[in-house]
Amino acid sequence: MAKRRDKQFRQLKKSHTLSWLILFIIIIIILGMLTGIFISAFSSAIVADKFKTGRTAVMNMAQMYETCIREGTAPDEYMKVFDIDYMITDSEHNIISSSGDPTCSFESNGTEHRLGLVMQIYLPKGGMNTYSDTTAPVFFHVDRNNPDDEIVIDIIAIISNSDKFITNYQTIEDLDTKGELDSDTKMARIPVWLGVNLNDGREFIAKTYISMDITDVGMILLIMLSIAVFLLFIFTMIICNLVSGIVRHRKTMKVFFTDAVTQGNNSMYFLYKGDELIKKLRNHSISYAVVNLSFVGYRNFCVCHTVEEGEHMLELINNGLVSRLAPNKEICARTAEADFALLLKADESQTVATRVRSLIDSVAHVNPDHRFEFHAGVAVIVPDGTPAADGQTVRRRNVDISEVYNNACTARETLDDTDDTGVAFFNETLVADRKWIDTVLEHQRAAIENEEFVVFYQPKYDPRTDELLGAEALIRWQSPELGFVPPGRMIPIFEKNGFITEIDHYMISHVARDQKRWLDAGCRCVPVSVNVSRSHFIEEDLAEQIRDSVDAEGCPHEYIEIELTESAFFDDKKAMINTIGKLKSYGFAVSMDDF
Repeated sequence: MAKRRDKQFRQLKKSHTLSWLILFIIIIIILGMLTGIFISAFSSAIVADKFKTGRTAVMNMAQMYETCIREGTAPDEYMKVFDIDYMITDSEHNIISSSGDPTCSFESNGTEHRLGLVMQIYLPKGGMNTYSDTTAPVFFHVDRNNPDDEIVIDIIAIISNSDKFITNYQTIEDLDTKGELDSDTKMARIPVWLGVNLNDGREFIAKTYISMDITDVGMILLIMLSIAVFLLFIFTMIICNLVSGIVRHRKTMKVFFTDAVTQGNNSMYFLYKGDELIKKLRNHSISYAVVNLSFVGYRNFCVCHTVEEGEHMLELINNGLVSRLAPNKEICARTAEADFALLLKADESQTVATRVRSLIDSVAHVNPDHRFEFHAGVAVIVPDGTPAADGQTVRRRNVDISEVYNNACTARETLDDTDDTGVAFFNETLVADRKWIDTVLEHQRAAIENEEFVVFYQPKYDPRTDELLGAEALIRWQSPELGFVPPGRMIPIFEKNGFITEIDHYMISHVARDQKRWLDAGCRCVPVSVNVSRSHFIEEDLAEQIRDSVDAEGCPHEYIEIELTESAFFDDKKAMINTIGKLKSYGFAVSMDDF
């Protein structure tokens, strides 16, 4: 049961906030990746289309150059048509000839910028080599592991460094159309050197550009902004949902742990928070007292006043107790109709009993017109590592606070016979007593069915003549398992659990049977008194039950005397007198014991 309750508490404590947060992060990462892929693909499509012209021009120039060399014609005149810087290098990248400014860099194939959004431009497999330009920032690298050589361009780096390479630019076609250059036309032109391997081992390398006009950049930025707004909206919705979930969880926890009458803590809170307190590592060296505090006479107070007034008193008592406890270190909770559970630090400066009585005194006069009485049962939780009675050592992690509170309730029950304020402690003697009670309860039914109860007769003599005038029937229990059990070890238990009424019938029947047997044997018989418990007198037909039991054994009524205790007269006097009158009318003698 304790393990099941602990599991339920753990489930209740979980708000699943961490799970939702992890899921949220995963969703954001996935959306971000998808966004990057989409922007990259879109940008690549735009740029690749414009880069295709320059790449084709370089391929054509290389083919023309190779044709001129093969035919023995000087290639320079033909190359001027393209108006592109180029160079011829050997296999070691030594320049053989060049036209224009040879700013090609052979030291690296670019710098990788993988943290931002990227564009990918594919080159024909094995057809071209790519080199950076020494006069411009490097915002691309060549992926040689791809089956097709791939130029990977970092979009974020380009946009953030636009002042380095975005310039006024206009094509010749625009000039022919408009008749003049438009200085407002801007284009991002990233210089790239493309190399084509010639048949004789040399390499033709020409300069071209990866171009994006400002409209393309604006469109990419617009898409990025739109997606960012969408992601921000999703982020805001998830955060709001998480926050509202946490708030709802805390409200639910508060309702779950709040007592409806006192508006303070309830029994579930006591078990939940109390278990947490005693098992905290820093509290292992602290002794705690678990107290079951019961308001004596609560129901009578409600009868004399009202239930509403009684509940108001419980609220005042709860508030009074809480005000005397250390915040977040001690606990008070209402656990039953008029019972409170307390978890107190056992301060060495005063005994637990003194502390408990001080708490009781603080709430005994919450109603100025009354002094309330309380019963307190106390069970102490010793520090971790303390030797236990069974030879083991106490381990706080194994302590079940519900079991300790049950022990405190058991100690409090020992005070039920009095209405005065009292404090009782749970100890090993009380454990032995409770185990004995449990053993008696287990065996009582079999004992009466197997007639293990034995009747002894104590004679009554006339002190003046020594004449036998009567006898008193006494019960003893001869149990095969428990041995000889004296009345003091069983009668109080039977009186509390109501089994005493069956014992009364058992005794009356056995005494009547013995009397009948002795009469049949010709013996002189005298009246025998049999005790009848006060519990029996709540039955209106008690006299008839006794008459029928004696008649069933065939014993004359005058040989049976019904003995009452003085305490029986403190119950229903009218019912008592009525039953006595009936018994006497049936021929039974009635006497009083312990008068």
